[in-house]
Amino acid sequence: MNIYEKRIKVSEMVKDVPIPKMFRVRQKFEGPRIPADSVEKILREKLAADSGCEIREGMRIAVAVGSRGICNLPLIVRTTVDYLKSKGACPFIVPSMGSHGGATAQGQTEVLASLDITEETAGCPIVSSMETVCVGLNDEGKETLLDKNAAQADGIVLIARIKPHTAFRGTYESGMMKMMAIGLAKQKGAERTHNEGVGNLAKNVYLNGKSVLRHCNVLFAVGILENAWDETAELHVVPADQIEEKEPGLLKKAFSYMPGILTGDCDVLVVDRVGKNISGEGMDPNISGRFILPQYAQGGINAQKVAILDLTEETHGNCHGICNGDVISQAVFNKADFEAFYINSITSTVLSLAKIPMVMANHKECIQVCLRSCVGTDLNRPRMVRISDTLHLEEMMLSEAYWDEATRHPGLEIESEPQELVFDMNGDLFS
Repeated sequence: MNIYEKRIKVSEMVKDVPIPKMFRVRQKFEGPRIPADSVEKILREKLAADSGCEIREGMRIAVAVGSRGICNLPLIVRTTVDYLKSKGACPFIVPSMGSHGGATAQGQTEVLASLDITEETAGCPIVSSMETVCVGLNDEGKETLLDKNAAQADGIVLIARIKPHTAFRGTYESGMMKMMAIGLAKQKGAERTHNEGVGNLAKNVYLNGKSVLRHCNVLFAVGILENAWDETAELHVVPADQIEEKEPGLLKKAFSYMPGILTGDCDVLVVDRVGKNISGEGMDPNISGRFILPQYAQGGINAQKVAILDLTEETHGNCHGICNGDVISQAVFNKADFEAFYINSITSTVLSLAKIPMVMANHKECIQVCLRSCVGTDLNRPRMVRISDTLHLEEMMLSEAYWDEATRHPGLEIESEPQELVFDMNGDLFS
């Protein structure tokens, strides 16, 4: 029996599984917001007041920029670069994303370009290399590696979003320390930080980040907090000698700003798209509840089954973390760049991140397989949630079983009547 005959048998098995009607809701979150037209002015003022360092004429300054999709990132980068240039410095951007971009210099430049970070938009050169040098030893006597170009610069500036990590809990998670310990360390240094396992990541991020602060001329960091709407909530310019002290408090704020699925646990979670620009693991487990190693971090909802329908363009085929879904579409599989996927997983030492879930022909069958395999569920009234991705949660769809609850929930605003999901002739959802 060839694969197409097997696919027909599976399709026949699920073709009569009913898919519930869905209605649109808007979730109401609270949190601060900096309007996009105020970002430049506020950041300029903070750079002038809080950078805490002297920038000399002619200094070559490496500006570290990562691979995450961050609101207003091109503007934040350009404003920082313009500030440095106004002081007579010669800034250049260093991609600071560990092993992302297939662990190649060109791949990392392409990742930045997908985020609209280019030499034209930033106003300075992008110097991309995977070459690292040892800048010193950390407190355990182990080598600390750093991007060669950044290490040889006269100064380093970090541009980092601070948020809960997707795999571990610690005093420092995703943010300034991690950018120094992993992002700027490229593939070789990222691997060293990971090679003692996820259980030691919090310790090693701190040790290696602190080592970079001690051995390199880090000038300051631009710390970004985002709200539940994926908007800029706060901007902080943190001098190097204050990063260790201030980042834990900023992380606590970031936790408080996190969005969520307000209806809680569900039978089926449908995620339209995943990607590295959405989260380090494609979909943020702090939302989906699907942690690859739940002994080190918990949170989010509990969904019996998770369907992943597509990859973002910005992820360039890196489908790291799709193992956290139960079913993926053929489109996800077809778009996967296994080279980038495997390099990222090997570097992290968590090979289970590279496992492939069940692959179904189209969106409809993905959903039907998930529904059919739920246990203890009323198949005529399943609790199903559909989100675009784990970064954009203001709007989502709920199945008809949620209707009464949604009418009473203070955090939900109903925006449509329950309707059948519409699929095209290939069985894929219309947007």
